[in-house]
Amino acid sequence: MDQKPHYQLFIDGDWTEGASGQVMTSLNPATGKGWATFACAAPQDVDRAIAAARRVLEQPSWRDMTQTQRGKLLYRLADLIEGNADQLGHVETTDSGKLLVETTSQTKYVAEYYRYYGGLADKIEGAVLPIDKPDMHVFTRREPIGVVVAIVPWNAQMFLTATKLGPALAAGCSVVLKASEMAPAPMLEFARLFEQAGFPPGVVSVLTGDAENCAIPLTRHPDIDRIAFTGGPDTARHVVRNSAENFAVTSLELGGKSPILVFEDADLDGAANGLIAGNFGASGQSCVAGSRGLIQRPIFDELVRRIEEKAASIIVGDPLAAATHVGPLCTAAQVKRIEQTLAVATSQGAAIRFGGSRLDRPGNYMAPTLVECRDLNTETLKVEMFGPVMSLLPFDTEEEAIAIANGTEFALGSGVFTQNLARAHRVSARLKAGICWINTYRAVSPIAPFGGYGQSGYGREGGMEAIQDYTRTKTTWISTSEAPMANPFVMR
Repeated sequence: MDQKPHYQLFIDGDWTEGASGQVMTSLNPATGKGWATFACAAPQDVDRAIAAARRVLEQPSWRDMTQTQRGKLLYRLADLIEGNADQLGHVETTDSGKLLVETTSQTKYVAEYYRYYGGLADKIEGAVLPIDKPDMHVFTRREPIGVVVAIVPWNAQMFLTATKLGPALAAGCSVVLKASEMAPAPMLEFARLFEQAGFPPGVVSVLTGDAENCAIPLTRHPDIDRIAFTGGPDTARHVVRNSAENFAVTSLELGGKSPILVFEDADLDGAANGLIAGNFGASGQSCVAGSRGLIQRPIFDELVRRIEEKAASIIVGDPLAAATHVGPLCTAAQVKRIEQTLAVATSQGAAIRFGGSRLDRPGNYMAPTLVECRDLNTETLKVEMFGPVMSLLPFDTEEEAIAIANGTEFALGSGVFTQNLARAHRVSARLKAGICWINTYRAVSPIAPFGGYGQSGYGREGGMEAIQDYTRTKTTWISTSEAPMANPFVMR
């Protein structure tokens, strides 16, 4: 029998078991069987990683490195990611169930995020202020915010790590990266590249483990300066409460219940593809999944027919196979939750137009599912499914569509399909969402900010503004007068 791979924690440039000796088994979602084991961090490991991150900020090897040199390290890391994309993708697919074609292509593209922030590293600038006092030279500089705790979920690990790690390292911070205890292997494989790229020990450590022993000690630790979190709203509330202990600057990228609005003048084939991509891409395991399909009534039946036709051709199967379109869900709990939500929806009068059940095979397989909803109270329109489930609802007017789209506590992504340019501008401006795609869906770029409002979190990742969030502004005052400083008790 083949021996399962075992992953250790990466702390201060060393590979180590957790201080408690706790080991967990990672299950392959395609089979439901254990395929690897990994060490879990204890509070002592958290202390060690943060101490290393704090120490390296004062070491010349990192503190005195020029911004241009840091940028070159990020370029080197990007090259290593690109060169190891096939291996990283294979590990991620085995561990999380995401399609191999997606994990490898996404990993290759993630290299562009590190190149983007590598290019911005020496563009972090201060300013000379036109101060209103004579004989004063006043300027600002942006300095690294300090020790960053970056927490990423399993569903888009390489991408969500890049949006945090890229700007943090470009700014000169040190980072403790917490991988999800669900499918952490890709992040631990990724850690092997930091030393190869030339980053000093302690600049990046990678931990994983449960909430009590790893996540809570990390986010409550008194010696951290910044928390960048991606996950669910319930966990985020704990993170925010924990940050009250250290006043760490916090950004949250949370869940979504994104609407896709299709107007009667839309290209129907393009709209059908957008809805398919928005819901069944990544097997629906995406925070920006366009899981609320709002379709103008005159085209509702025809568009649903086209979606059903396309859904019927979807191949559900082995995520390592090139022909597969939808793979397994990461955990068995997700499948159970979807089944329960669908049961509530049908009891409310919703109709399952396609799919609607788990597949009778080993692994966490859920059939791509279309739900025609009776009204706004349908359960599938309210719950973030995190699986291949599309809820469809007709609307009559533009005003009604906007009201339905905005009628949720989430506000991350949104989509609009229309050939009317005026309507595209008008509707996108009124949608409460951090991202709006017009006649496309799920497009991303390192150049474009990413994030939401409300229960979808706050702060932005990606784009030029993200790098500012990993710095603090220092203001320096210099007297240019030859006279000594005046007696402060003599007022003039």
